[in-house]
Amino acid sequence: MNSSDPVIDANLAVALDALLTEQSVTRAAARLRTSPAAMSRTLARLRRVLQDPLLVRAGQAMVPTPRAQALRDEAAVVVRSLGALFTPGAVVDPATLHRTFTLQAADLVGAALAGGLLRLTRQEAPGISLRFRAEELEAGPALRDGRIDLEIGSIDHVDPETQVEKLCTLRMVAAVRPGHPLTEEPLTPARLAAADHVAVSRRGRFTGPLDIALGEHDLRRRVAVVLPSHLAAMALAARSDVVCLVPAAPSGATPSPLTADATALGLRLLDIPLPLPPVTIGMAWHPRQAADGAHRWLRDAVRRALRVPGRSAA
Repeated sequence: MNSSDPVIDANLAVALDALLTEQSVTRAAARLRTSPAAMSRTLARLRRVLQDPLLVRAGQAMVPTPRAQALRDEAAVVVRSLGALFTPGAVVDPATLHRTFTLQAADLVGAALAGGLLRLTRQEAPGISLRFRAEELEAGPALRDGRIDLEIGSIDHVDPETQVEKLCTLRMVAAVRPGHPLTEEPLTPARLAAADHVAVSRRGRFTGPLDIALGEHDLRRRVAVVLPSHLAAMALAARSDVVCLVPAAPSGATPSPLTADATALGLRLLDIPLPLPPVTIGMAWHPRQAADGAHRWLRDAVRRALRVPGRSAA
């Protein structure tokens, strides 16, 4: 800015709007929570800047000049625009949103979320569309450059600036078809190891935490097939005698939406008699989205879709 350029003071626009609306220095001062003396000084400054008296005495009242009358509506528009500019981004009406969000999640998490999020968008934010992507992108850079808006799942590879929120902690259970031999007697580590298993791994790995736990008992399981999809593994378990691992809510807790597809397939869920590490489901986003009102609604909708206790709509 050059030294000859005028300095724009937003406070003058707010004061001008108050003075022209109230047509009284005292009432304008009360409206802006300042003193009449300070408002009088501001009026004097406005008169110098605009080179017009603006308000002039008419008996006991003050009346606007023609220039002031011409400025009244324009000043009100400017003040409303300033108010919108400085309103926190979190204050949004979901019903007015028109936006597409991209979420990255494993197929099981995506399947568990999609129905609940679709219901919430229809009820509260019908202008929002959702795009789910498989776990194909490195989350940190993808969040940073905006290719994805939210990552949901087991968050274990984030950049330092990435914001992460824990959503729920689950345990792994064995899922088998009705009438499977494992349902006929109490499940033991030996009987679990003797069954054929389907493993889920995007990288084609045959082993996981269950193998470590079985190894502590000098047991090994046979992984008959490795699939990259949880849903495909559960479908196979529903049609054969392979055992599939499924995340479920802790004993006694409200069932997790992540077991809904296993239940829909008719799978029986069996407690595994081994200490397995819990599975933590979280969501991650870039900090530039933290205060965005639409993104805040999305994060809260994810919490509600996954039935995270103690959280409600923002």
